[in-house]
Formats: sequence, structure tokens, C-alpha cells
Amino acid sequence: MNNEKGAPNNLVELAKTGSVGSISKEGSRNDDVVHFTIDPEGERKLVRKLDFMLLPLFTLIYCCNFIDRTAIGNARIAGLEKDLGMQGLDLNIALTTFYIAYIVAEVPSNLALKHFGSIWIAFLVISFGVIAIGSAFVQSYSGLLVTRVLLGLAEGGTLSGLAYCLTRYYRRRELVLRIGIFFGLSPPLAGAFGGLLSSGLLSVSDIGGVVRWRKIFLIEGTYKSSGIITTGFGIFLLFFMPGDPSTTRMLNEEERAIAIARIDADHAVKTGGRKEPTTLKLIWKSFNFNTMLNATAYMMINISFQGLSLFLPTVINNLGHFTTVESQLRTVPPYLVGAVWALVNAYASYRIKQRCIPIISSVMLMVIGYAIAISTKNPHARYAACFLSVAGGSPSGPMYLTWGTDNSAPDTMRAVTTAVIPGLGQIGSIIAVWTYLPSDAPDFHKGNSLNLGTSCLVCVITALGGLYIQWENRKRDRGERDYRLDGKTQKEIDELGYLHPNFRYQL
Repeated sequence: MNNEKGAPNNLVELAKTGSVGSISKEGSRNDDVVHFTIDPEGERKLVRKLDFMLLPLFTLIYCCNFIDRTAIGNARIAGLEKDLGMQGLDLNIALTTFYIAYIVAEVPSNLALKHFGSIWIAFLVISFGVIAIGSAFVQSYSGLLVTRVLLGLAEGGTLSGLAYCLTRYYRRRELVLRIGIFFGLSPPLAGAFGGLLSSGLLSVSDIGGVVRWRKIFLIEGTYKSSGIITTGFGIFLLFFMPGDPSTTRMLNEEERAIAIARIDADHAVKTGGRKEPTTLKLIWKSFNFNTMLNATAYMMINISFQGLSLFLPTVINNLGHFTTVESQLRTVPPYLVGAVWALVNAYASYRIKQRCIPIISSVMLMVIGYAIAISTKNPHARYAACFLSVAGGSPSGPMYLTWGTDNSAPDTMRAVTTAVIPGLGQIGSIIAVWTYLPSDAPDFHKGNSLNLGTSCLVCVITALGGLYIQWENRKRDRGERDYRLDGKTQKEIDELGYLHPNFRYQL
């Protein structure tokens, strides 16, 4: 991810030799841009290489991110509040400060990534790792608040940054499966592994003065997001985090040419891999109807999914007479089911080339899960409801991020959109912090009722979004948006992005 540089000139020479394919020019668009006819076999090989190199790396990065964020849930039932003298809603306030910082960091972080390149991701990983391990040594509630704010600032740009990086390599139709893998898999796998590791840590001897919940922050931090191991991982990313397709060392010259041609072929305006300058006008245009619809739906999904992720150990602990370790072990199966469903849902969306229907099918699982949770006090049925709610929420956030990113252009708007959707969506996480209150235990009727209502509303919002996209695409098919090209300079046409008459929304 380099600093807004154009594609190297020797890519054109590659095309002329036949290594990539034939050359064509589209003079009505931009006479300076050379377009390639892509060799299908070469493209398949490139996509396989990208999948092998990017997806495991991105999944690991976001697993680190998510585990650090939710480790506080396991630390809570291990004595965090008692040891720091916390009372009442102190934990909820600490969680709220994290998400406020997270929201503030999103858009500036992605613009910094667009400017500085992929080294920014490495900086974020090192930062939230060091901060997470510091949480193991806090001695007061005020110290906890400081670490949560710093952690929010460091983690805020990670998800949006990884999603933006993928848009530089994958076609719009391919994004859903790739984001579905790294974003859909990471939270449930991190939740499962975090609960499993926490239960193990509480079963072993203390580490000097690091006792009980401090071991969760220290070891989970060291293993996944801080200390020597994560610092080494961050240094590794400084050198091996893939950059922009036009300059990255992970591709040879032929592969770079194909990568750039693939992205060009997917957009109404061809740029040859060049990035337009970042302007306030493009940033403002990113807050359009489609982006805000996805951000709103994402926010409502987060109210339920993030709330359940943070408080699942507490919710399960109230279903029976379990020890702390038993409660944490019981959080693992719902997350594993969620991981499987996230993959199935993303693959189905990729195959049918739709986002709307797969999203609604997932959210309906949440509706059923929360309906069961508020309609019965049977602990077995309510535990089963956790499976449905976690499974339904696992792919929904990734799908909304993908849907919004699919329908954004040009590059600056993709950078902002991939930040705005999860950024504004974290408002839902702030609300989620206040959904499972101690006063509502053990049934948590108010929290589950709120989550049921938001899940139902999300289904309606998603359906409306799908209908709008169909309506707008039909208008463009009839030529009713062609007037947008009238009297425009080439620069203005290049910056139309999603408003270009030839651009079609992804349903």
C-alpha cells in the first residue's frame, strides 16, 4: 500500500509482449490509461496466490485485535472488578470509553493508511499489542480507563484498514468471500480461543504477582497481541505486509499487471492503478445513502452481537451453577458454530452474487435466538439461543461492510467507506455495553428484548436497501443517469465513482 503512486511504466511493456494479454484504449474515458485483456488462467493463478498470502495473515491480525478487545469479558468473571475496587456500572463506563476512542480513530486511520501505505497496519498491531499487555499491570480503575482509551485508538483502524487493503486486490464480486473469511471467522474463532485459553489460564499457577484476571490480559496479550511475540509479529509486518499492487514485492511484474487490470476492469472509470488525490469533497461524498444505510444496519447488529460477545461469559454463568472455568468453556461451542455459519453464508453470497438475501437469512437466526431467550427460562433452551444469536451475528457485520465497500468508488471513497461503516457501527457497541446490566440478571430480559427489536429492524432496513439498489440500477440501465457526464472535465468524470452512469450497484 504505497503513498498514492501510479503504476510502473514497465507494466505496459509487459502487456505489449503478450505476457498479460492484449492492449486496448478507451479514449472516451482517459487517453492516458492502457487497458489489458486479462488471461483467465493467469488471473486464476493470481487469485489463488492472493488468497494464500493475504487471508491467513489478515485473519491472524484481526484475531489479535478481537481477542484483546473482548478479553475484559473473561477478566470480569475472574475478579477484575473486585481487585480494582469497581462498583455498579464502572465496567460499562470503561467499555464505553474504548468504543468512543475506536470511533474517533476509524476514518483518520484509513486516510493515514492510504497516504503512508501498509506500514500503518504494522504500526497499529504493535501499538495495540503493547497497550493490551499493559492492562495486566493496572492497579486502579483510572488506570484501566486509560488503557481502554489507548486500546480503542490503536484498534480503531485495524478492521477498516484490512478491508481497504483487500479492495486494492480483489474484484467487487470477490470481496464478500474474502472479507467473510477474515472478518467473519476472526471474531468467533477469537471468542472461542479466548474463552478456552482463559479457562486454562485460571487453572494454572499464578505468575509472580500476576494473578487471576491479570493472567488473561498478560498471556492473551503476549500470545496474540503484545509482548515479545506480538512485537516480533509487528516487525514482521513492517517488512512483509503487502503493499499496493503496483509496487508490492509479493508479486512479479506480470502478476502486478494482471492485478491492476483486474481492478480497472471492475470500475466504470479506469485509472491504471493510480489513486486520485484525497479531497474533502470526496470524503464528504462517502457519507451517501448506501454507506449510511449499511452503517446504520451495522450499528444495530453490533448492539446485539458485540453485547453478547462482551457479556457471554456472564450470561452463561447466570444459566446455572457453574464455576468460572466451566462458564468460560461453555462460551466456546457457540463461537465455533458461528465460525462455520460465517463461512457458509459468505460462500453462498459469493455464489449467488447477492448480499441482501444472505444478510437477511443470518439476521433471522438472531431474531429466533433472542425470541427464545426472552420467552423461556429453561437454561438449556436459552443456551441453545446463544448458538443462534452468535451464529447469526458472526457473518452479518462482515456482509454489511462488504456490501457498502462493493458499492463505493473511487479509491478515496472506498478508504472512507471501509472506515465509516464499522466506525459509526461502533455506536452500536456503545449501546451494547449498557444492554446486559447487573440489575437485569439473571434473565437479562431488557437486553434480549432490545436485541430482538434491533434484529427485526435490521431485516427491514436490509430489504429497503435491496429495493433501492434494484430501482437505481434500472434507472441507469435506461440511461436516466447519463446527464451526469454532461459538461464534465475528465478529472470530474474520474471522481464520479459510484455516481458514474456505467457504475452498477451490487445487490
